[in-house]
Amino acid sequence: MKKIIIALSLFYSLVLISQNSTISPDEKLVYTATYNMSGILTDIAQVTMETSEVKTSKSTLLRLKCTATTYKKWDNFFKIRDLYESYVNPKTLTPYLYKRDISEGGYYKFMQYKFKPKDGTVQSLKRKKRKDGKTWDENKNLKVGPKTKDLVSTFYHIRTLDINKAKPGDQQSFTVLFDNEENVVTLTYIAKETISTNIGRKECYKLAISLQNNDILKGKNDNLLWLTADENKIPVYATFKIPVGNGELKINSAKGLKY
Repeated sequence: MKKIIIALSLFYSLVLISQNSTISPDEKLVYTATYNMSGILTDIAQVTMETSEVKTSKSTLLRLKCTATTYKKWDNFFKIRDLYESYVNPKTLTPYLYKRDISEGGYYKFMQYKFKPKDGTVQSLKRKKRKDGKTWDENKNLKVGPKTKDLVSTFYHIRTLDINKAKPGDQQSFTVLFDNEENVVTLTYIAKETISTNIGRKECYKLAISLQNNDILKGKNDNLLWLTADENKIPVYATFKIPVGNGELKINSAKGLKY
């Protein structure tokens, strides 16, 4: 189940620095995550993406928040209560603070990144629980590339890209910091495709996602993402294949969109 959540997160792992004219400060997207259990796609969790403004003493930041929660009937089997959030520059979506607080079937981990874009460094804090319930911390100073981002901010960055100019087969690689390691993700544009969703029929950009030097995502065109081919470019559907199975992410509702 942990690999399922990681795989879903990797659908949000595409980044390019650009100006944000797409993301509203009060947007809310709600999804259902399904997983193939004994040959049947089964709804297992709700994934919610929300944005909001946060004022500090020096500036106003945009908070990007993602939560993943198993439905009650699955809590006894494998209870998930995950929180991912990033605090970014509202115009460039450059991250300053990232937090990941996960609780999955008794497994707990907290990760925090403090980005220093001018220095190209990240202050990392990792907190885990021992079997006796006590926690221990690990602090590191990481050197990262100038375009390296966290999972959540990269999800929103992809929506600022001018995908309409892409041609089938066009590719772009990006770098994402996850568990204190930089991971290279490649995005391939496939085509435009109109699909039925819970928020209506949508013309979409169909994209394939692959991860270099990592076996979390399997197959060549099994990990796919559909973004609406409009100014909002919201993800409405995704499929993933991992070593222990496959699943989908389907949108349920979208509120507070900019356009």
